[in-house]
Amino acid sequence: MMEAGIRIVPGFSWFGKNIGIKDSTLDFGGILSDVPCQAAGVFTRNTMPGAPVLVGREHLSNGLLQAVIVNSKNANVATEQRGVEDSRRICRLVAEQFGIDANMVLPSSTGVIGRRLPMEIIAKGCETLKQDFGKTEHHAESFARSIMTTDTRPKRVSARVGNATLLGIAKGAGMIEPNMATMLCYFMTDAEIPSGQLQLMLNRVANKSFNRISVDTDTSTSDTVVILANGLAGPVDPVGFEETLSDMAMYLAKEIARDGEGATKLIELVVSGAQTEEQALLTAKSVINSPLVKTAIYGADPNWGRFVMAIGKVFQYTVAIGDLVIHFGEGENRLRIDAGTLDRDEVPLEQISELLKKDEVKIEIVLGKGPYSERVWGCDLTEGYVEENAHYTT
Repeated sequence: MMEAGIRIVPGFSWFGKNIGIKDSTLDFGGILSDVPCQAAGVFTRNTMPGAPVLVGREHLSNGLLQAVIVNSKNANVATEQRGVEDSRRICRLVAEQFGIDANMVLPSSTGVIGRRLPMEIIAKGCETLKQDFGKTEHHAESFARSIMTTDTRPKRVSARVGNATLLGIAKGAGMIEPNMATMLCYFMTDAEIPSGQLQLMLNRVANKSFNRISVDTDTSTSDTVVILANGLAGPVDPVGFEETLSDMAMYLAKEIARDGEGATKLIELVVSGAQTEEQALLTAKSVINSPLVKTAIYGADPNWGRFVMAIGKVFQYTVAIGDLVIHFGEGENRLRIDAGTLDRDEVPLEQISELLKKDEVKIEIVLGKGPYSERVWGCDLTEGYVEENAHYTT
């Protein structure tokens, strides 16, 4: 049973605290396993990745990790080799505290781009890690809050899989259009699963969850999703484990979209009737990323022509207007718009507007009679997004 909260995973410890990187909120956190973990990860495909991503890929190359260290308020991006050296130094500082190899530590940073980390502040923050880490729900909750930037709330979910426990903690609210990951997300489990198998699972899971959300079309330089398995609970059914991991990733992905900067609504969009998988996904992304669609949904403006525009931006494929159907809502209140045959005066604009006022807006676009479909999630675009990002560095 999946639950939207924290369930302690045996063999793991956490911490989250403030060390003064930018303000008085929690800004430094970590995860530690009692024993080395089989591990897997997916990272951003942005061609200007942050230094922690470069170091993280290197440290994860052998499929083993024992700790994660994260700072918020500074992304350590566009800092060249000095930034890489800073990330490696942080890993060494953590490793020295616990007598492990620095390569067993994965670093992450999130926040403002283009500034070096305040290394003396971080080094001082590492001096008390043995006292900071703890195995309680409070410690895990503090970690979840320490990795937040513009998030309005922490994002965490737990489940049992056979004898094992699985916990996922994520952050993300802006710069969200993932390509192989999300902002930051960490899964921890005491299940026994080899790293190679974990990697295949995580690739599949991320592609159907984190790679299917959008807030603002911007792929972050810091995107990281990692899973650590310490094996203390023994083997689990791999099929059941992947199904649960997928459900949890889907939940966290939707929470990230729901908590988009300035957002007031979660949008769930299904594109069906496509001729290829590519057409379904390209069309879904074109619609969910459209500022005109997103602002219409924010204002509950029943301007269904904006969906037609966004579909037509997918230049690789042509959709016959006579085949295009748009459904708003679900269940008995579901409305059908036949784009090519409906007289303008027959469009139930007031009913569409009422459906767009809901906290969760559900839309299905049918492109034709093809066998392929895709599901994506996003949020509306509001004045709050502009306000948040117009003054982000100050």
